[in-house]
Amino acid sequence: MMVARMPAPSPRLEPLVHHGGYPPLEHLGLVGDGRAAALVGRDGDVWWLCAPRFDSDPLVCGLLDARRGGRVRLDVEGAREAGQAYEPDTGVLVTDIRGPDGMVRVTDFMALVDGARLAEDASAARGELVRRVRALSGRARLRVAVEPRGGAEAEPDGGVLVLRPRRGPCRELSLRASVPLGEDGRLELAGGDSLDLVLRWGPGAHGHEASAEALERQTVAAWRRWAEAIDYDGPHAALVRRSAVTLKMLDHFENGALVAAPTSSLPEAIGGPRNWDYRYAWIRDAAFSVYAFRRIGLAHESRGFLGWVLDAVARHGEPRVLYDLDGEEPPPEREDPDLEGYRGSPPVRWGNGAAGQRQHDVYGEILDCAWQWARQGGTIETSLWARLRDLVEAAAEVWREPDQGIWEVRTSGRTFTYSAAMCQVALDRGARLVETMGLPGDVARWRRVAEEVRRAVIEEAWDGAAGSLAEHLGGGGLDASLLALPLRRVIPADHPRMVATTEAVARRLAAGDGLLHRYLPDESPDGLEGHEGAFLLCSFWLVDNLAGQGRLDEAQDLFDSLCDRAGPLGLLPEQIDPATGAFLGNHPQAFSHVGLVSSAINLRRRSA
Repeated sequence: MMVARMPAPSPRLEPLVHHGGYPPLEHLGLVGDGRAAALVGRDGDVWWLCAPRFDSDPLVCGLLDARRGGRVRLDVEGAREAGQAYEPDTGVLVTDIRGPDGMVRVTDFMALVDGARLAEDASAARGELVRRVRALSGRARLRVAVEPRGGAEAEPDGGVLVLRPRRGPCRELSLRASVPLGEDGRLELAGGDSLDLVLRWGPGAHGHEASAEALERQTVAAWRRWAEAIDYDGPHAALVRRSAVTLKMLDHFENGALVAAPTSSLPEAIGGPRNWDYRYAWIRDAAFSVYAFRRIGLAHESRGFLGWVLDAVARHGEPRVLYDLDGEEPPPEREDPDLEGYRGSPPVRWGNGAAGQRQHDVYGEILDCAWQWARQGGTIETSLWARLRDLVEAAAEVWREPDQGIWEVRTSGRTFTYSAAMCQVALDRGARLVETMGLPGDVARWRRVAEEVRRAVIEEAWDGAAGSLAEHLGGGGLDASLLALPLRRVIPADHPRMVATTEAVARRLAAGDGLLHRYLPDESPDGLEGHEGAFLLCSFWLVDNLAGQGRLDEAQDLFDSLCDRAGPLGLLPEQIDPATGAFLGNHPQAFSHVGLVSSAINLRRRSA
């Protein structure tokens, strides 16, 4: 298949910036291959690399400790300014760096096998990070180094540098260079000179060798062949397509799992303790993600993630909040005392304690996934339906019981309105599955309880004094997750109490310029010290509510402002610092990109 040529990227150069030795998160680009991911800075260094899998102990994690975390370096001596851009519709990243005497271009990507079809091939990844360097003008002095966390033993082997890291799952690495590297990895490139580097990990690090040029060509072809399926022609089309590619880079090709983010412990406030490991797959992300995937033509990704979710449920019976890439329980959460944290923001955490929490929304998330699966033509086997039917029954029993909620508070449980509403979703979707697929189930009872839950959400959660729905049944607190109720078809967006709640959230949880806090910890204790930034997904939910209420001009203006907050590469973080606009939290964040795609689709449909 021929792949159309697209304009070459032309990064806009800006002065290099570091904060206490750390790059701003918005100055990092993501590369990945469906198994592993890396973040490349404008300065040319790889600041984060987890291999051979997203959830492996990182090979380098300089983002979490600039001195001890390790980096894959490509330092341009005297670098003054730089810029980054993606090759359109690909995961191939271009970084231009200007030094005192010339400029170099660095092209980074994780190589894909020749002829790989990303919508079909589970084994598309080669397990290689490729770095192609070309002097565009003048001359530049470079230093190349691979510095795994904890160090490595290194020895030359027939023109290849073999490294054996002292920690982590990669027992052997190989670095292949197209020209001899000088002492300490130093060399000089003049105009037109080039250097190709291929870093390979895992068993058999001396695998089949292909030229860096061939690897780039086949990787670009694979990405663009896949991107032909993206179906969107509305406003901010470039950002929607970039969001789709970003989500695909967070997709575990082997089984369809989607990690929440490729990173761990990037802080929700600089210096604060709200730092979590997001390199796992959350059930709630599944329902939102497959909805977004399906609506822009990515049916394979939608079905893959749904299949992974339902397999995990069938295997374990009891629903879990999140899983590792294999659909198993993640490792226990632990703090790493050896790393200082991004910009001095400890603790660094590996694993995620939320895996052991009670979160009743998962019943609705799983049944909604099953319903979407069935709507796409998927079958529900008898053994799987037995598990799912048990979850519907459980939702009918627990919806008034306390849990830790969608935001995973670390206090004793409360009766969150959103959790109860998602139990209503479980009952509604369970009834729909029985009615459309002829499955056994007590539809009449489920619909009766679903209506009881819906009335409780509308009436018992109503806080007359505040003039809005409350965070809890019985009143108390305000939570931006209430904006998701119309998206899950619990309450229409134009219901008077939903309209009032939208106004209350926009007013009381405002962080400025269309940004929203999830909740206010002083009013809604979460058991944690410190504060956090504005949560981007909540603002996209606000866009959807405004659109659903017919306030299309307001919705479009807000959506435009949120798109303007994307980084130069079109990437979005978990949170934004309201005071500075800087990125916070794990990056890039799948939920934020799902929100952008969903809001774009909603606005296009309502404006048609």
